[in-house]
Amino acid sequence: MTSNELLRVEGLEAGYGHIAVLFGIDLVVHQGEVVALLGANGAGKTTTLRTISGLTHAARGKVRLRGKEISQLPPDRIVMLGIGHAPEGRRVFNRMSVRDNLFLGAYVRKDGPAIREDQDRVFRLFPRLKERRDQIAGTLSGGEQQMLAIGRAMMSRPKLLLLDEPSLGLAPILVDTIFQVITDINKEGTTILLIEQNAAKALQVANRGYVLETGRIVKEGTAKVLRESPDVQRAYLGV
Repeated sequence: MTSNELLRVEGLEAGYGHIAVLFGIDLVVHQGEVVALLGANGAGKTTTLRTISGLTHAARGKVRLRGKEISQLPPDRIVMLGIGHAPEGRRVFNRMSVRDNLFLGAYVRKDGPAIREDQDRVFRLFPRLKERRDQIAGTLSGGEQQMLAIGRAMMSRPKLLLLDEPSLGLAPILVDTIFQVITDINKEGTTILLIEQNAAKALQVANRGYVLETGRIVKEGTAKVLRESPDVQRAYLGV
């Protein structure tokens, strides 16, 4: 483990029931990076994030956060150790207000004044959420719900933020907004592991990336190397 290594995944295997999805995933995320995880639907990207955050059980392999193995810990302990997760499909609490959704993101914390500071930070990153702070989450637009899902994950003060398809189904102008906020969050010190179907956008904000195919990593490299790869261009960039 290097001094700036935040996350290391080794030989990770996972699935659902008798259906195997991941077949020996190895990846590393260093402090301060944005790392993109690319691949077609069904490649295992979401399962990778769910296994890192403890929502899916790891059949084999190890997940280490700052050298500490976390692969057998429950999700709430993993949140407390510093991993936040904004899942695919947003999954906001539809009948609760924006403000209450955010406070639920801080449920493992006891530091009231700092929680309010972090709520203010989310409102600074997403001014639209501040305007709608008392609105019921289920009445928000898709883009606003995505902002809320990211903001809620930020409320646990994660060292590592897992983002699963943050731009899915959003209008182009909102996609630009979401990716600008991802850049801002990273610049403020949060490390990010990102799944994104819009590979061109993902590789604009990422430092490095991995390509998954049928539960295996088949290519890795800097964002520049992946952007210039004929295989990646053909499969994911429409070149």
